[in-house]
Amino acid sequence: MNKKIQILSILFLGISSVAFSQIKEERLILNKKREPEVKKIEKKKTSVETVKNYPPEEKSANPVKYNITDVPAVSDFKTSTIQGEDVAPKFEGTAQNNYFQIGMGNYGKILADGNISKTLENKLEVGADVHVLSTNGLKKEYAWDSKQSSATLGAFLNSYGEKGKINVNAEYGLENYNYYGIYALEPSSDVDLKQKVNQFKVNGYYDFYSNEILNDVRVKSSFLTDHFNAKENQASILANFSKHAVKLSDNGIVMNADLGLGLETVKTDFALLSKNSATFFNADIAPKLTFAKGESYLTLGSVFNFLNARNSNIMFPDEIKNNKTYWFPKAEFQVAASNEFKFYGGIDGGLKINTYGELLQVNPFLVSDQMLKPTETTYHFYAGLRGDIDETFKYDVSAGFGKMKNIMFFSANNLFSNQFTLDRPGYDFANTFSAVYDDGNVSDIKGSLQYFPLENLVVDAGVRFLKYDLKNFENIYNVPLLTGSVGAKYTMLEKKLSLGFKGIFASDRTTNSYMLEGVGNPALMFQSTENRNDKVGGYADLNLSAEYKIHKNFSIFALGNNLLSKKYQTYNGYKVLGAQVLGGVKITF
Repeated sequence: MNKKIQILSILFLGISSVAFSQIKEERLILNKKREPEVKKIEKKKTSVETVKNYPPEEKSANPVKYNITDVPAVSDFKTSTIQGEDVAPKFEGTAQNNYFQIGMGNYGKILADGNISKTLENKLEVGADVHVLSTNGLKKEYAWDSKQSSATLGAFLNSYGEKGKINVNAEYGLENYNYYGIYALEPSSDVDLKQKVNQFKVNGYYDFYSNEILNDVRVKSSFLTDHFNAKENQASILANFSKHAVKLSDNGIVMNADLGLGLETVKTDFALLSKNSATFFNADIAPKLTFAKGESYLTLGSVFNFLNARNSNIMFPDEIKNNKTYWFPKAEFQVAASNEFKFYGGIDGGLKINTYGELLQVNPFLVSDQMLKPTETTYHFYAGLRGDIDETFKYDVSAGFGKMKNIMFFSANNLFSNQFTLDRPGYDFANTFSAVYDDGNVSDIKGSLQYFPLENLVVDAGVRFLKYDLKNFENIYNVPLLTGSVGAKYTMLEKKLSLGFKGIFASDRTTNSYMLEGVGNPALMFQSTENRNDKVGGYADLNLSAEYKIHKNFSIFALGNNLLSKKYQTYNGYKVLGAQVLGGVKITF
């Protein structure tokens, strides 16, 4: 009987991958953005939580109740893009400490990954983490260099006290790659296209076990430099104050009061071209009241921002200063008719400080000279329906509409020098991008689901529609209208074998591009023609993963990326790797 169930499960996994592969959209995962921290402690708590109840001794003895996100049991391999986001299926919901794994694959792909921790006296835990990945790139597609390597080295400390827990981590990250996406010129193979980004982070987090008054304190700092002498320093501190589970009546209505206080400072200096410089100092206050009864609740709040911004460049050497106060509404309600049907809606808004380091996470092919502005979401209305059907099917569907100022997206750069020569810097082949801004409205529809047909099988899928109506630009560049994903995780043979599937999809994207030609006889300069309605094309990227535990301390794994072998483009000119297969071994100790 068990064998029949296993065979049916495998068939279901294959059928699911085929069926969902017809969805040309990418999955939306709430809070999908991944901060590259070695140890990030997230307390799973919402404003409607009625009882926190973390006894110190019980908490210290069972630290797993804190969701400590380290390196998963299967490493965060890179996706099939040379520099893209991680898409490898994660087989386990918990992290795995004290292991080392190494793997090799085609395209010269090499992976080394490990994590080690040790609990000392007085419940003090110390550890280290390493992650290295490199590839030779697309040698058959480009005459010039397209290889890339990345490395993350970190150390962390966790201490469990009587009243709370403290986490401190330090991390060094290195991204070493090339501006290889040249489409309008034909340079020689020895052209230097190198870019290198170094970033050092130090973060601290103190979390009290109770919600009485001071709830938690977070401190973050970051120091970034690149190959072209750009420098960015960033620091922030956030304190959350709260008083939860205040009884208001005998019929079960309780009140939670929260107050967030934050300070953030960013200073960015570029040494190329216009030599842009930006300094931001932002203070925010976020009061919030929540009235709850069971799973139904009403939250009322606001966010106040006090921003001091200063910008300058070689055209405007005197700083342009801007001091402004913002107010944003925050409100949400949920009516829980049952576990299967929970209707919710609300309004929110906020101020986002755009930093060079964060922009590079989205598009590493930016020229090292950016005009940085904050993005303001004036308001965003949303409404949706979510539920849990028999603990087998979970879903969340919502739609929203908002008004934004300084919406940030990426525009392709022209040549910076029109001189008719190929002896030029690596960023000056019409192969880089810059952040541009516009005001407008945004409409979004998103949905996600999880399905648990068997105890050892999980299927999930998501889709998002995102439409911008801009004031000045006819189209928003490099943002797909539809994105989606589908995934599955399956374990068998008494959890010795773990299988995973992940497909990501995106619709066509509009971008701008340039056609270059020489002027004169002989040619003395380049003349460019801009196409503001070029297409990058959509894509479907299929990924499979497997791990087999031969011994409790030894296992082998394999990962297949972009198995449809489509050399689609992430940005115009930047093709991704084709079908990739990587295999290796893991030792747990």
